[in-house]
Parts: sequence; C-alpha cells; structure tokens
Amino acid sequence: MTSRERIQAVLNHQTPDTLPIDFGSHRSSGMGATAYNRLKKHLGYSTETTKLYDLMQQLAYPEPFMVDRFGGDIVQIMQLKPAYGVKCDRWKCQELPSGDMALLPYDFNPVVNAQGDYEIRDEKGLCLAKRPQTGIYYDNMNYFLEDVETIEELKEKMELPVITDEELDFIEVQAKELYYNTDKALLYHVDGAVYEKGQQQFGFENFYYNLAAEKELVHYWADKLTDAYCVMLDRILGRIGKYLDIAMFGGDDLGTQQSTQMSVEMYREMIKPYQQRVYQFVRKSYPNVKVGLHCCGAIKDLIPDLIDAGVQVLNPIQISARGMDPEELKARFGKDLVFMGGGADMQGFVNHTEDLQAIYDHVRKLLDIFAPEGNYIFSQVHNILDNVSPEKVVTIYRAALDYRKEHKEG
Repeated sequence: MTSRERIQAVLNHQTPDTLPIDFGSHRSSGMGATAYNRLKKHLGYSTETTKLYDLMQQLAYPEPFMVDRFGGDIVQIMQLKPAYGVKCDRWKCQELPSGDMALLPYDFNPVVNAQGDYEIRDEKGLCLAKRPQTGIYYDNMNYFLEDVETIEELKEKMELPVITDEELDFIEVQAKELYYNTDKALLYHVDGAVYEKGQQQFGFENFYYNLAAEKELVHYWADKLTDAYCVMLDRILGRIGKYLDIAMFGGDDLGTQQSTQMSVEMYREMIKPYQQRVYQFVRKSYPNVKVGLHCCGAIKDLIPDLIDAGVQVLNPIQISARGMDPEELKARFGKDLVFMGGGADMQGFVNHTEDLQAIYDHVRKLLDIFAPEGNYIFSQVHNILDNVSPEKVVTIYRAALDYRKEHKEG
C-alpha cells in the first residue's frame, strides 16, 4: 500500500498492510521549532529551511524529507493564516526565542511593550496575543466579547468566521501539489471549534458563567457561529474536498487533567448540538472526508456523545489524564473510532525519564494495545515540546518503525 492507501484503509475501518504513522500532520501532533531544529542537527541536516508556521505554539512545519525519515503517512495542507491573522505565504530568516535561526512568516512583526513582553498587534494597534519576555508561547489577549451581557450587544460585537478567495486559492494549490506529487494522505485543520471558541472570545470565566446562567445568549452565539462554519466549510471542501482525507476540527478541549470541563448533561445541552451540526454537515455533504477532532483531557465520559455527534478520528488520546486507560479505551471505542495519538505519553512518562530503553518499551507497550485490529494511526500524545531531546524523539519513532516492520503484511 502507498501511504495514502494505508491511511484510507484505516479511516474506512479496513486492515492496513502495516502500522500507519503520523509525523506532525496537524497542529496538535507537531513539534516545537526549537526541538525540530535540534532534531535536524542531531540527524546532520541544516536548520536554515525550518519554517515556524504556528505562532501561538511555535511549531515547525515538517519538511518532506523529515516526514519520510520518520515514516509519516499523512501531511497537512497549511492554512494561509494559522494564527492571529498572520499570513504564511512569505518567509524571512529570524531568531527563535531559543536563539536558533528559522524562517518565520514575513508579516510577523511582534512589538516589545514597556514590560519587555512581545505583542502581536493588528493594524489598529490592538494586542491580539502576548509572549512573556522569558516565555516561548503566545497567549490570546483579545477577549472581544468579554463585556457582552445581552443578545443585542452580541449582535453588535460578534465576528463570524469567513474564508477569503485568497485563502481558498492558497490551500487549493497546496492540496493539488500534495495530492499529485506525493503518495501521502492529506489533512486540513478546519478550525470549527465551538466550546474553545467561546473561551477565546468571551474569556474563560465569562464563558463558564454564561453556559450556566446566560444560556439563551450562548445558544444565539453558537447558532450563528455554526451557520457561519457550515458556509465556510462548504467553500473549503468545495475546493479541496476531493483531495482531502481528514478535516481536523480543533482544538475543542473538553477535559481537564482530572475530569470533563462540564457535566455530560451540560455538554449535551449547550455544546453537542452545534458540534453535531457541523460534523454531520461534513459527513453528509462530503462523505469521503473523515471528521477528526482534537480534544484533550479526561474525556472518556464524553466519547460516546462525540461518536454520536459524528467524530470519526479522535486525537490526542491523553492517556495521562484520569480515566483515559488505553486498554479500556481500545476495548470500548476501538470499533467506532480511529485513534490518532496515545502512542507516547509525553506529559506523564517521556518527560520524566532519560532512559531511552524505557521510552522504547513504553511506546511498544502502547502499540501492542492500540494497533491490533487496526483503527489506529500512531502519534505521540500532543505536540513534542522544545524540552524534548532529539534522542527521545528518535527513540519514539524507532519503536513505531520497528513495530511497522515486524507487522508488515507480505
């Protein structure tokens, strides 16, 4: 099988010829740019061509030779504006917070404020995001609905998501190039968050309050947002749907380390109807495109509802969270979902040991749980952060590649 055929087999709940592998195919299975550069140096590659495309998480865009080196079967179609409205169509050489050089978006020009922090501002000077002077990541600072108390105020301030012809042209060119010039499966991060979008626009505390006390306001906001998402998705998939394998929604993180962020009952009343409308729009209008969802945390109690809503591929399978036991998850949901993740516990295990053999054994044990009978795409749990050594990254993927060789048919 080609990489594309292997992924498509898994997505259609068929048995692939061997283990499918994801190496950074979306913004929750990627690698920090500094960690990526260290990995390239470790392997003897130049770092001059590294592109930092996700400003919020400081992620590198995986290059084709790196995807091939680590057995990747799926690649991402890059968004024109992955974060904070900054285009990724032109690049310039610039220093990372770590001191390494990389290619950064040409229009990325953070401003240093009086405290020495770095701010991303829009054309009006409004601060959209900020990175502390000694930090790495950018945090959202633009909670533009935080003072909204009535539907009338919401109507005045709400900003609905749209996609421009320029963005459509950008992704269509990529989709065609990747489809015809590689044998990889294709993934596109379509945004489409409901719960997390509320946190980003109202602010966390305000949105939690509104979910409980201002339900009519939230329903009005979510209804309009969902309508806009469906229009946007129709435009996107109308252009690239025939090339695409996974439409990845995210993030919509519904869990904490210990539990879900809300009760199952509240999820069913306030969030699920809108997620379901969006996911089912994709499934009914573009049935060849599979619905993926990035959803972190202890979400076991919500997984049956996510399946019912239309999720077909689930990421990142945060096995360090309470109740996210790999064996139970595989037994209960392995027939209904394709798990994409869960292959290395970066939070609870990998970051707490320097024993490479222990990491190798850890990955192999998880593969023995998730991989049998298919419905699994190997990836670590969430992004590989900058504090992860290249030796650990190589070990994680060596374990996956060894498993692939040992279980390859024919």
